Amino acid sequence: MNAIFVAGTDTGIGKTVVAGCLARYISEKGYRVITQKWIQTGSRHNFSADIRAHLDIMGKEKRDIEGYLHHVAPYIFRAACSPHLASEIEDKKISRDKIIKSFKFLSGEFDFVIAEGLGGVSVPFDKKHLAIDIVKELNLPVLLVVGNKLGAINHALLTIEALRKRKIKILGLVFNNLKGQDGYILKDNPRIIRALSRQRVFGALPWLAARERLYKRFVPIGDQILKRLLAYG
Repeated sequence: MNAIFVAGTDTGIGKTVVAGCLARYISEKGYRVITQKWIQTGSRHNFSADIRAHLDIMGKEKRDIEGYLHHVAPYIFRAACSPHLASEIEDKKISRDKIIKSFKFLSGEFDFVIAEGLGGVSVPFDKKHLAIDIVKELNLPVLLVVGNKLGAINHALLTIEALRKRKIKILGLVFNNLKGQDGYILKDNPRIIRALSRQRVFGALPWLAARERLYKRFVPIGDQILKRLLAYG
């Protein structure tokens, strides 16, 4: 089984873009790839906004995954909040068994499954369980997307500590430069986080509004991730 969980140090730091770019890169290498969003919150439509973004980056449309819609996004909520709260608001319990079954189904249909996380790794989906509990149960390697900004050092190191505590394999880190940040901070964060964590850093993505330009900058990062992922699998 070739699969990866794209986690983040926070919400809104670039997980969706990295997951979409990675899916496109692996797809262009000739593999059948699908992305998955276990729990989507803040969706105004009955379709995952993050899955839609993945498809846009991959140059695909909703109809290309028509037969897998219930599996790529097992849970979709309108409320823009933590999954546990969205679940309470809509009175719809989240079952990790359903998520795991959907993941395993997709794993049997595709060469690669790329699951995008929910905010940070310690986000709860009920009063007892966190998202990374499912990652641990599925034994998925994690690609950590670090929002490159002031405060990233603390966020990244605490996230790495949480993953290590659960003995979850970390493939490496991708830094996503956020708009309006000090250049010295953007350059120093990957260096000091790598030194303190001893984790592989695949590279940093610049802030670019044009997706094609951004994808071109992602290609060498994607190449490293795929090689590492194949070696792990």
